[in-house]
Amino acid sequence: MDPEKNGIVPQQEAGGQSNTEARRSLVDDAAAQSFYERVRQRLLHVNGWQALAGAGTAAFQLTDAQGNDAHRPVQTGDHFKIDIPGPGSDTGDGFDWVRVEAVEEGESEGCPYTAIRVRPATNPNNERNDVAHFFSEEATSNFIVRREGNTVIAAVHGRNEKPNAAAETLIGKVRNFLFGSGAIAGGSKLQWNALVDGLVATE
Repeated sequence: MDPEKNGIVPQQEAGGQSNTEARRSLVDDAAAQSFYERVRQRLLHVNGWQALAGAGTAAFQLTDAQGNDAHRPVQTGDHFKIDIPGPGSDTGDGFDWVRVEAVEEGESEGCPYTAIRVRPATNPNNERNDVAHFFSEEATSNFIVRREGNTVIAAVHGRNEKPNAAAETLIGKVRNFLFGSGAIAGGSKLQWNALVDGLVATE
Protein backbone atom coordinates (compact mmCIF):
# COMPACT_ATOMS: atom_id res chain seq x y z
CA MET A 1 0.00 0.00 0.00
CA ASP A 2 1.39 3.40 -1.04
CA PRO A 3 -0.37 6.16 0.97
CA GLU A 4 0.71 8.90 -1.44
CA LYS A 5 -0.25 6.96 -4.56
CA ASN A 6 -3.65 6.21 -3.04
CA GLY A 7 -4.30 9.85 -2.17
CA ILE A 8 -4.12 9.44 1.61
CA VAL A 9 -1.03 11.66 1.72
CA PRO A 10 -0.96 14.91 -0.33
CA GLN A 11 1.41 15.13 -3.27
CA GLN A 12 4.79 16.77 -2.71
CA GLU A 13 4.99 20.04 -4.64
CA ALA A 14 7.55 22.34 -3.01
CA GLY A 15 9.88 22.52 -0.03
CA GLY A 16 11.02 19.58 2.05
CA GLN A 17 9.43 16.22 2.70
CA SER A 18 10.00 13.36 5.11
CA ASN A 19 8.88 9.76 5.52
CA THR A 20 9.26 7.97 8.84
CA GLU A 21 8.01 4.44 9.46
CA ALA A 22 8.12 1.65 12.05
CA ARG A 23 6.82 -1.91 11.63
CA ARG A 24 5.78 -4.72 13.95
CA SER A 25 5.17 -8.24 12.60
CA LEU A 26 2.79 -10.55 14.48
CA VAL A 27 2.36 -14.32 14.40
CA ASP A 28 -0.66 -14.26 12.10
CA ASP A 29 -3.31 -11.99 10.59
CA ALA A 30 -5.67 -12.32 13.57
CA ALA A 31 -2.99 -11.21 16.02
CA ALA A 32 -2.05 -8.38 13.66
CA GLN A 33 -5.66 -7.17 13.47
CA SER A 34 -5.94 -7.15 17.26
CA PHE A 35 -2.67 -5.24 17.56
CA TYR A 36 -3.73 -2.82 14.81
CA GLU A 37 -6.79 -1.91 16.89
CA ARG A 38 -4.51 -1.11 19.86
CA VAL A 39 -2.17 1.00 17.74
CA ARG A 40 -5.12 2.77 16.13
CA GLN A 41 -6.37 3.82 19.57
CA ARG A 42 -2.90 5.10 20.46
CA LEU A 43 -2.90 7.20 17.30
CA LEU A 44 -6.34 8.70 17.94
CA HIS A 45 -5.53 9.67 21.55
CA VAL A 46 -3.12 12.50 20.77
CA ASN A 47 -2.59 13.54 24.39
CA GLY A 48 -0.69 10.29 24.97
CA TRP A 49 1.82 10.77 22.17
CA GLN A 50 4.60 12.20 24.34
CA ALA A 51 4.36 9.25 26.73
CA LEU A 52 4.79 6.94 23.73
CA ALA A 53 7.69 8.92 22.25
CA GLY A 54 9.56 9.37 25.51
CA ALA A 55 11.34 12.10 27.45
CA GLY A 56 12.76 15.04 25.55
CA THR A 57 10.14 14.93 22.80
CA ALA A 58 7.32 17.34 22.00
CA ALA A 59 4.16 17.38 24.11
CA PHE A 60 0.87 17.28 22.18
CA GLN A 61 -2.36 18.61 23.68
CA LEU A 62 -5.55 18.07 21.74
CA THR A 63 -7.96 21.02 21.72
CA ASP A 64 -11.35 21.61 20.13
CA ALA A 65 -11.88 24.13 17.33
CA GLN A 66 -12.00 26.99 19.86
CA GLY A 67 -8.71 26.02 21.50
CA ASN A 68 -10.18 24.43 24.63
CA ASP A 69 -8.26 21.40 25.90
CA ALA A 70 -9.96 18.14 24.91
CA HIS A 71 -9.54 14.68 26.41
CA ARG A 72 -11.02 12.32 23.81
CA PRO A 73 -10.12 10.83 20.43
CA VAL A 74 -9.16 13.37 17.78
CA GLN A 75 -11.81 14.74 15.40
CA THR A 76 -11.72 16.75 12.19
CA GLY A 77 -11.64 20.47 13.05
CA ASP A 78 -9.67 20.00 16.27
CA HIS A 79 -6.25 21.53 16.90
CA PHE A 80 -2.99 20.22 18.31
CA LYS A 81 -1.27 22.58 20.76
CA ILE A 82 2.36 21.49 20.54
CA ASP A 83 5.08 22.27 23.09
CA ILE A 84 8.35 21.52 21.32
CA PRO A 85 11.71 21.58 23.12
CA GLY A 86 13.15 25.10 22.82
CA PRO A 87 11.65 28.60 22.47
CA GLY A 88 7.94 28.61 21.70
CA SER A 89 6.00 30.59 19.12
CA ASP A 90 5.13 34.10 20.32
CA THR A 91 1.89 34.26 18.33
CA GLY A 92 1.08 30.77 19.60
CA ASP A 93 1.45 31.85 23.26
CA GLY A 94 4.49 29.59 23.51
CA PHE A 95 3.07 26.74 21.44
CA ASP A 96 3.00 25.66 17.82
CA TRP A 97 -0.51 25.05 16.48
CA VAL A 98 -1.91 22.83 13.76
CA ARG A 99 -5.47 22.22 12.65
CA VAL A 100 -6.81 18.73 12.00
CA GLU A 101 -7.95 18.73 8.38
CA ALA A 102 -9.02 15.11 8.24
CA VAL A 103 -9.41 11.98 10.32
CA GLU A 104 -9.92 9.11 7.90
CA GLU A 105 -10.44 5.39 8.28
CA GLY A 106 -10.82 2.91 5.46
CA GLU A 107 -9.25 0.13 3.49
CA SER A 108 -6.91 0.35 0.52
CA GLU A 109 -5.62 -2.63 -1.44
CA GLY A 110 -7.01 -4.87 1.29
CA CYS A 111 -5.16 -2.99 4.04
CA PRO A 112 -7.16 -1.27 6.81
CA TYR A 113 -5.78 2.12 7.81
CA THR A 114 -6.41 5.12 10.05
CA ALA A 115 -4.99 8.51 9.07
CA ILE A 116 -4.80 12.00 10.55
CA ARG A 117 -3.78 15.01 8.44
CA VAL A 118 -2.84 18.30 10.10
CA ARG A 119 -1.77 21.69 8.75
CA PRO A 120 -0.11 24.70 10.48
CA ALA A 121 -2.76 27.10 11.74
CA THR A 122 -3.40 30.29 13.65
CA ASN A 123 -3.74 30.21 17.42
CA PRO A 124 -7.49 29.93 18.18
CA ASN A 125 -6.91 31.49 21.60
CA ASN A 126 -6.03 34.97 20.34
CA GLU A 127 -6.93 37.40 17.55
CA ARG A 128 -3.59 37.33 15.73
CA ASN A 129 -3.77 36.26 12.12
CA ASP A 130 -0.31 34.79 11.49
CA VAL A 131 0.22 31.04 11.45
CA ALA A 132 1.52 29.88 14.84
CA HIS A 133 3.97 27.25 13.60
CA PHE A 134 7.52 27.13 12.29
CA PHE A 135 6.26 25.68 8.98
CA SER A 136 4.09 27.62 6.54
CA GLU A 137 0.46 26.70 6.00
CA GLU A 138 1.32 24.82 2.79
CA ALA A 139 2.89 22.04 4.88
CA THR A 140 1.05 18.97 6.11
CA SER A 141 1.93 16.24 8.57
CA ASN A 142 0.20 12.93 7.93
CA PHE A 143 0.01 10.29 10.67
CA ILE A 144 -1.02 6.84 9.50
CA VAL A 145 -1.32 3.38 10.99
CA ARG A 146 -2.17 0.46 8.74
CA ARG A 147 -2.12 -3.31 8.64
CA GLU A 148 -0.58 -5.25 5.77
CA GLY A 149 -1.17 -8.95 6.38
CA ASN A 150 0.43 -9.83 9.70
CA THR A 151 2.40 -6.55 9.90
CA VAL A 152 1.26 -3.31 11.56
CA ILE A 153 2.91 -0.12 10.34
CA ALA A 154 2.98 3.36 11.89
CA ALA A 155 4.18 6.22 9.70
CA VAL A 156 4.51 9.99 9.57
CA HIS A 157 4.74 11.67 6.17
CA GLY A 158 5.65 15.37 6.00
CA ARG A 159 4.87 17.18 2.77
CA ASN A 160 5.57 20.66 1.34
CA GLU A 161 7.56 21.76 4.36
CA LYS A 162 8.87 25.34 4.22
CA PRO A 163 9.83 27.71 7.07
CA ASN A 164 7.04 30.10 7.97
CA ALA A 165 8.26 33.55 6.89
CA ALA A 166 4.90 35.24 7.53
CA ALA A 167 5.24 35.73 11.29
CA GLU A 168 4.16 39.17 12.50
CA THR A 169 7.34 39.83 14.51
CA LEU A 170 11.02 39.71 13.59
CA ILE A 171 11.71 37.38 16.52
CA GLY A 172 8.99 35.09 15.20
CA LYS A 173 10.45 35.13 11.70
CA VAL A 174 13.91 34.24 12.99
CA ARG A 175 12.58 31.52 15.26
CA ASN A 176 10.52 29.97 12.44
CA PHE A 177 13.46 30.06 10.05
CA LEU A 178 15.76 28.32 12.52
CA PHE A 179 13.23 25.71 13.62
CA GLY A 180 11.80 25.16 10.15
CA SER A 181 15.18 24.82 8.48
CA GLY A 182 16.36 22.48 11.22
CA ALA A 183 13.24 20.33 10.88
CA ILE A 184 13.66 20.10 7.10
CA ALA A 185 17.33 19.20 7.58
CA GLY A 186 16.33 16.22 9.69
CA GLY A 187 15.56 17.54 13.14
CA SER A 188 11.93 16.44 12.98
CA LYS A 189 13.07 12.92 12.06
CA LEU A 190 14.13 12.29 15.67
CA GLN A 191 10.67 13.27 16.92
CA TRP A 192 8.81 11.17 14.38
CA ASN A 193 11.11 8.16 14.81
CA ALA A 194 10.38 8.21 18.54
CA LEU A 195 6.64 8.52 17.95
CA VAL A 196 6.26 5.73 15.39
CA ASP A 197 8.43 3.42 17.49
CA GLY A 198 6.19 4.16 20.47
CA LEU A 199 3.02 3.57 18.49
CA VAL A 200 4.03 0.02 17.52
CA ALA A 201 5.72 -0.88 20.81
CA THR A 202 4.42 -4.15 22.23
CA GLU A 203 4.32 -2.85 25.81
